[in-house]
Amino acid sequence: MSEQSTRPSTPAQALFRRLIVINGLVFTTATAVLALSPATVSAPILPKEVLVLGVGLIVILAANALLLRRSLAPLNELTALMRRVDLLQTGDRLTESGNGDLTDLIATFNAMLDRLEAERGASSAHALAAQEGERQRIARELHDEIGQSLTVVLLSLKRAVDQAPDHLREPLQTVQESVRTSLDEVRQVARRLRPGVLEDLGLHAALIALGSDFSASSGVRLTRRVAHDLPELSSEVELVLYRIAQESLTNVARHAGADQVTLTLTAAGGELMLRIADDGRGGAVSTGAGIRGMRERALLIGARLTITSPPGGGTDVRLTVPLTRRTTDPAPSPGPSPDASLRRTGADL
Repeated sequence: MSEQSTRPSTPAQALFRRLIVINGLVFTTATAVLALSPATVSAPILPKEVLVLGVGLIVILAANALLLRRSLAPLNELTALMRRVDLLQTGDRLTESGNGDLTDLIATFNAMLDRLEAERGASSAHALAAQEGERQRIARELHDEIGQSLTVVLLSLKRAVDQAPDHLREPLQTVQESVRTSLDEVRQVARRLRPGVLEDLGLHAALIALGSDFSASSGVRLTRRVAHDLPELSSEVELVLYRIAQESLTNVARHAGADQVTLTLTAAGGELMLRIADDGRGGAVSTGAGIRGMRERALLIGARLTITSPPGGGTDVRLTVPLTRRTTDPAPSPGPSPDASLRRTGADL
């Protein structure tokens, strides 16, 4: 047997055979009906015979169109899926309905989406790990270098104030307060870049500190409802939850114009739910860099992120995390996690 005869048929060849078989069945049936019927055609053809032939042709065309439409219907669904597919929103697949060779085409397309989502998740993991590493490096430099330098300046100013004559003491004190304010801002930026409280005290304390900093800086009232009986989560999941909460609150402070925000974290029904809802102007743009980053982080832990933001109705961000071994096992997994890669990348830098 030759190599060409054993090669599997392509989807185009399979579709061609499908069309040939359908058309062949329709025309064979029409020919058999015509051969077995008492209908005749005269020469010259009579008006009555023209009418019979016209009706027969219409019936053949209608049957052919109906069979082809039903047979090729999965292609319409496949086209719709191709148009709406988004690698940041996983799980959108077409059901393999057992339609012969078209089932193979649908299965191939679903497998392609699986590969693309896996590759996108891996590349996002490396990119976000590098981002976390850069955040850690900048935070360390702010704290160890700029922060220490400002501290030295502050101590020098204190000695200068103590030794200065009266007419210079007030201006020096003003400069001293400015340096102290700058030092506080540097420390605050460093804390936002590197959530040390998350590593030291855990997610619950980190969300409390995040909410306090948000209310103090934005003036927006924040209500926290964080359950105390949460399961023990992996460091990877805790980091994703913290970063998504941080990005959501940052968006509220910058764009929402809200008076009140509610941050909720609960576990029920085998799922962990993080929700940040505000009463602002709504109409959030779902294609912004911040929201895309949130979706990419959600993909890292197999979570589902939904954002509801009707104009004038506030914004509701929900992250649903399935409680599996991957998300609850605190032991390090063999694959690279953002938290582990964060430490490794920060050490390399």
